Amino acid sequence: MENQKSFSIESQVVIKFSNSNTCNIAYQSFLPDFNTKLSPRSKITMEKNNSSLIFDIKSIDITSFRASINEIINNFRIIEQSLEISSTI
Repeated sequence: MENQKSFSIESQVVIKFSNSNTCNIAYQSFLPDFNTKLSPRSKITMEKNNSSLIFDIKSIDITSFRASINEIINNFRIIEQSLEISSTI
């Protein structure tokens, strides 16, 4: 019996920054992780548009979708904390 999924998940996450410079910093920070293959079950593409980063997620199951969302969130937390530290210097 073939194990075929009866669904897939597609989503878009948009992170809006207060200015394009901060967006550029975040974009450059995200790039190394998106140049490596995360999972054969999920694909994330990233696009920069003015002062926003747009992530398109395509997953074949809920577990890989959640992992993709967590990857974006965890990377963004690091960027956010770095920006907070640099603003105090």
